[in-house]
Amino acid sequence: MPIKAIIIDDERLARNELKKLLEQHPDIQIIDEASNVDEGVEKIELSHPDLIFLDIQMPGKTGFDLLSELEKSPKVIFTTAYDEFALKAFEVNALDYLLKPIDPKRLTDAIQKLQAEMLLEQASLSGNMRGPLSESDQVFVKDGEKCWFVKLEEIRLFESVGNYAKVYFSTNKPLILKSLNALEGRLDEHVFFRANRKHIINLHWIEKIEPYFNGGLLVELKGGEKIEISRRQTVKFKEMMSF
Repeated sequence: MPIKAIIIDDERLARNELKKLLEQHPDIQIIDEASNVDEGVEKIELSHPDLIFLDIQMPGKTGFDLLSELEKSPKVIFTTAYDEFALKAFEVNALDYLLKPIDPKRLTDAIQKLQAEMLLEQASLSGNMRGPLSESDQVFVKDGEKCWFVKLEEIRLFESVGNYAKVYFSTNKPLILKSLNALEGRLDEHVFFRANRKHIINLHWIEKIEPYFNGGLLVELKGGEKIEISRRQTVKFKEMMSF
């Protein structure tokens, strides 16, 4: 099955050069291209590619801005003439980073890395996941100048902070401009549980459960956070966890 890809680069010559190089890789099917971020976002949301080849420096908005506008990100291979972005590219867990002019051998390496990762994901994909976003989906999180690609299974907690939500993964706690209600509608209810008005917890990250006052429960997550499950939600929680 071919890997559907979109090239996003403001230079037509660069897009053509990459398409020419990709002729040697029949597994990659170029389904569209875009010359700026807004056009790129539109085409990604329309055709849901598996992969984007993404330039970083473009007029108006950068490739990092594009990723922050997507709700769910495809795989990303950055293509750029500037190597000072390399570190930031890997901070966001980009699959690879190719310097222009693109070396055919480096392109082959990047595609092999992509294919290996996709095979692993297919092998580990759980067939019983339901809901708009599954655990294996990765989302792009941007907080100021910092940005990350995060698989939902790595997120242990969402905490409401005014109009924002604090996202807990690894040692990071960035803020995103989303309400818990909006997040709850997008997350798999069999994995992410609304513990109370302020918290959504990942059930797979629970380490300890103990009774709490008023008939509620107190759960401790593997990250050390202690979260109260309200009395009202405790009934639902016990049903879900087969108490």
